Amino acid sequence: MGRCSRVAASCESDVIEHSFSEGNLLVAVQIVPRASKSEIVGEFNGLLRVRVAAPPVEGAANKELVRVLAKRFKVARSAVTLLSGESSRVKRLRIEKVDLKLVNEILAGDNR
Repeated sequence: MGRCSRVAASCESDVIEHSFSEGNLLVAVQIVPRASKSEIVGEFNGLLRVRVAAPPVEGAANKELVRVLAKRFKVARSAVTLLSGESSRVKRLRIEKVDLKLVNEILAGDNR
């Protein structure tokens, strides 16, 4: 899974925390607001890191996050639900009716 170092008091992981069941993906995301462009970056500390151009004001960054994920996972925006972390950089989301092959590609780092 990942490597932990007691000396540095940090953990490195190359596996994104997620679960997939019956076409539904539950994934942990770290959002970076006010980025130069909106994009999925890849794995960071076991989370899917997503940069969004929107600021974290009045839910704008959350809306942009939903838009980016829906587009990349090829689902409707209504299929992406924020479960927790509304005002946090770390969020948990459910993405419904997503293709397992596409999930594996994205979580493995193919973020075209």
